[in-house]
Amino acid sequence: MISNRLPIAKMAAAAIALAAVISAVMLSINWNGAEDSTAAPKIDDLLNIMIVLSSIVFAVVVVALGYALIAFRAKPGDEGDGEPIHGNTRLEIAWTIVPTIIVLFGGGWSWKVLDEIEEKTGHEMTVDVFSQQYAWSFGYPGKGYVYSQGVMHVPVNRQIVFKMHSQDVIHSFWVPQWRIKKDNVPGITTTAIVTPTKTGTYQLICTELCGFGHATMRAKVVVQSESAFDKWVGGLKEKVPTPLMVSVKQDTQTNPEPLERVGAE
Repeated sequence: MISNRLPIAKMAAAAIALAAVISAVMLSINWNGAEDSTAAPKIDDLLNIMIVLSSIVFAVVVVALGYALIAFRAKPGDEGDGEPIHGNTRLEIAWTIVPTIIVLFGGGWSWKVLDEIEEKTGHEMTVDVFSQQYAWSFGYPGKGYVYSQGVMHVPVNRQIVFKMHSQDVIHSFWVPQWRIKKDNVPGITTTAIVTPTKTGTYQLICTELCGFGHATMRAKVVVQSESAFDKWVGGLKEKVPTPLMVSVKQDTQTNPEPLERVGAE
């Protein structure tokens, strides 16, 4: 007869072994692809930490479930009711406190990462991003608000502050290799901060279902040297159209500068 007493040591060993195997398999997969911004390694590290923690929780639950299925299974032909159980206070406290600690740890680490990747360098450049069904277009405030449609150029190794304005429904700004993803919300200026670290050509993808043409809503992104960027942007002749400029002026900032800084300028 199997004892009703939990073999804690064996269960713990089994859970650790299972968590190690799951973590090894999951961490061997390159989930996000190339890391082409300063934020990418930090976000990937955060993902790996959460994978390990999730593997531990999953292993504990699976081992406990497996033990319960074996140790407390009914004998063949036994159709009687199980013994009345009134709970285990220590166990209930443990499975409340441990997940709370894990969630708080994940939230605190995420906050730390977000602060680091959004810290201003003092040499940032602003790009206005306009989204509408089903196209992207871009304005460059520091270059006289010149305008491009369907293609965006940015300099490498320079912090870019993307100020995003939706003209109709919710869209979402995402270049996979940069990791940063931010929703574009009508009437609100949302901000994404990215420092590209590699030159190359990428795709800007809308990741918010925005209508029938959602899957085709993409734009070309070119990361190049600062001199090449200056030459490209210097060749742009078209200015940001008036309707789009209206949205720049009227949208509400979600993260405005502190009042004392605005006043000081």
